[in-house]
Amino acid sequence: MFDVIIAGGGPTGMMLAAELRLHGVHVIVLEKDAAPAAFVRSLGLHVRSIEVMDQRGLLERFLAHGTKHPVGGFFAGIGKASPERLDTAHGYVLGIPQPITDRLLAEHAAELGAEIRRGCELVGLSQDEHAVTAELADGTRLNGRYLVGCDGGRSTVRKLLGVGFPGEPSTVETLLGEMEATASPETVAAVVAEVRKTQVRFGLGPIGGGVYRVVVPADGVGTQGKPTLEDFRRQLRAVAGTDFGVHSPRWLSRFGNATRLADRYRVGRMLLAGDAAHVHPPAGGQGLNLGVQDAFNLGWKLAAEVAGWAPPDLLDSYQAERHPVAADVLDLTRAQMELMSLEPGPQAVRRLLTELVNFEQVNRYLTEKITAIGIRYDIGEGEGPDPVGRRLRDVTLKRGRLYELMHAGRGLLLDQTGRLSAEGWADRIDHVVDAGEELDVPAVLLRPDGHVAWAGDDQESLRRDLPRWFGEPGEYQAG
Repeated sequence: MFDVIIAGGGPTGMMLAAELRLHGVHVIVLEKDAAPAAFVRSLGLHVRSIEVMDQRGLLERFLAHGTKHPVGGFFAGIGKASPERLDTAHGYVLGIPQPITDRLLAEHAAELGAEIRRGCELVGLSQDEHAVTAELADGTRLNGRYLVGCDGGRSTVRKLLGVGFPGEPSTVETLLGEMEATASPETVAAVVAEVRKTQVRFGLGPIGGGVYRVVVPADGVGTQGKPTLEDFRRQLRAVAGTDFGVHSPRWLSRFGNATRLADRYRVGRMLLAGDAAHVHPPAGGQGLNLGVQDAFNLGWKLAAEVAGWAPPDLLDSYQAERHPVAADVLDLTRAQMELMSLEPGPQAVRRLLTELVNFEQVNRYLTEKITAIGIRYDIGEGEGPDPVGRRLRDVTLKRGRLYELMHAGRGLLLDQTGRLSAEGWADRIDHVVDAGEELDVPAVLLRPDGHVAWAGDDQESLRRDLPRWFGEPGEYQAG
């Protein structure tokens, strides 16, 4: 029997598998496709996802394959520079094609010991109070203690569980594909720059080897079936006045602005994460990032359940924390899609917002939303210390960097006083006595996902809060 079965081998599933393996959880990833997708859906990582990779010691791998870009200008394509002194050590967006992200996360999960089976389609599910059973298309049955559906927007797991998926169907369709073009790079760049002054849902971007990623509104194109190269040519001519001589397509698809959110993330021993729990248009580039961050929140909590030390409501805090975040992202993408409309009303609002973003506070607020560094989980502290509930940026300490201390995915008591203790929780928490000028509280207790669970200098207060996130003191292990 496996501890955890993960359905779906995309970035969310692989990130989750790696997080579980850090804690010794016996995990298997089932992916229905026989080989990883070669086409590019996501183009990069936002600040919080970059921090996540740094917290697990993966960032150098990603930097080796990516390109740093300025943070600003992501909200509905309104071009504004990044706010000054953004609260992060990684004030950039990392441009990196999704196939590379997928490969790096899969390699990371495999290195940690996750079992990955491709070409395995899940078709049936059942559970009781002790275990789950997954039925595969070839008749194989696998048993596990828990199962997580990371199997995308058309999630089989979500449908089999009967989880509601309320929201809105697509009303706007956009063509997306990869193809070559006979037009010169200079011509392509000039035409794209001109068209995007009014049509933000348009673009041709080089992705290497003479291939372009083409995005163009699908207005007038039939909404059924896979689009053709001729559909792209016709829409390019309609929007840009030229089809750029596109030819030799590698991949042709379409996406809509359907926006839906699962009404619950957990049914007994089965959970949902990533696109299986929420779908939205790609405005702002938040989809892959949202899923990876779901996995980062869920992994340590599910591992705690498997190990036996989880407090009674720890696993339920996954939905309590991540469902509101997804709801906020959905509203953010709804707003951006409205601002991309060419209708007079939305264009008037867009002009007004373009003026408002000149105010530093507005620009900072929107940037923190897009990059997910503004998230503060409601962990019941009320008017507690300001950092509680927030993720802590990477700070420089006397003996190195904070994120270098978090690679193992454990809790961390960062103590500048030298007077505190986490005795009894040594199997779950690292106690580090160190100091740094950037840390303006005496001590912080960080959860494995980097969010602050406690701050202060009072030992009694700390011991009251430790069991809430790290269970009762004692020695536990997975399995």
